[in-house]
Amino acid sequence: MAPKYQSIADSLRREISDGLYNTKQLLPTEQLLCQRFQISRQTVRRALSVLEEEGLITRRQGSGSRLRERMEPEARLNRTIAVVTTYISDYIFPGILQGVETVLTANSGAPLLFATQNQVSTERKILQTLLTMKDLDGVLVEGSKTALPNPNLDLYQKLMERGVRLVFINGTYPELSGIPSVLADDYGGGRQLTEYLHQKGHRNIAGIFKSDDMQGTLRYSGYVSALRDLDLPLEDERVFWYNTRTRSQFLSESVVDSVLDGFSGCSAIVCYNDEIAIRVVSQLQKRGVRMPEELAVVSFDNSRYSELSPVRITSLSHGDRNLGELSAKLMLRLLRGEECQSVVVPWKLVERESG
Repeated sequence: MAPKYQSIADSLRREISDGLYNTKQLLPTEQLLCQRFQISRQTVRRALSVLEEEGLITRRQGSGSRLRERMEPEARLNRTIAVVTTYISDYIFPGILQGVETVLTANSGAPLLFATQNQVSTERKILQTLLTMKDLDGVLVEGSKTALPNPNLDLYQKLMERGVRLVFINGTYPELSGIPSVLADDYGGGRQLTEYLHQKGHRNIAGIFKSDDMQGTLRYSGYVSALRDLDLPLEDERVFWYNTRTRSQFLSESVVDSVLDGFSGCSAIVCYNDEIAIRVVSQLQKRGVRMPEELAVVSFDNSRYSELSPVRITSLSHGDRNLGELSAKLMLRLLRGEECQSVVVPWKLVERESG
């Protein structure tokens, strides 16, 4: 089930599409929306933020919300924008980069692409290179090892001092205040998968998470908070951690086998992503384990792996919202001098045979 704020945003979006409001008319106030939908002001603000991020409305504190005027096509910015991600051709990253490129090439020219391989040392070299570019206007960044202290904050600060606009993807740094980011609701996703498994009758739920990226720690946090709130067993030996350095080792058959041996007594597993889940499913199938009757497997990202898996994987999806497109649109708004807020994208469950 979609979060409440998302359903409110959907309702308002339909009303906008049906012509219920015009550009000279304010939308209903937050107070009226609270009364109409019987929700909190915080939920209303999140719903309005979704519409603002989509470019449907503009919001001014003390002035309310109104439709964004679309009288003329927006002029191309012709700015130089770098895109720094952990990987380029691996896993879900081609889709994210395609979203970035689609938006930027239509509005600003082709982006400059860099990949860190999730290494802070490589990230530092890239940032030092960017600091030598005189005509750089913006940088879209997926930080390296975002769950750990970042030694490159000084270089980000130097870019900011030069007036270069920054937008973070899949991570954020409290030390760099005021920089907008595009994030998945990973904490909520961890809760959502765990609650789903509980509704299916599972009590002993294991987890596999990545320790050096913010997505992994937040997904774990949601998972354990759901276990606690549902009064389900929380055992350290039922959680397996891996990181960037040990990723290739974990993907080997022998290590997956060893991890599954440690999950004895569990009836379900929450996996960090589909790349991990497909390895787990393949190994379970070799063992003759029936899914989901004997062991359920659920995951994140709804990638091609979830469909190509020997048993198709129940996985969380962003629906039609692409993090690359969202981050590129946020960057363009920054470059136009518009007010911007961070975007948190909810997950939607896609149920398949594994869960």
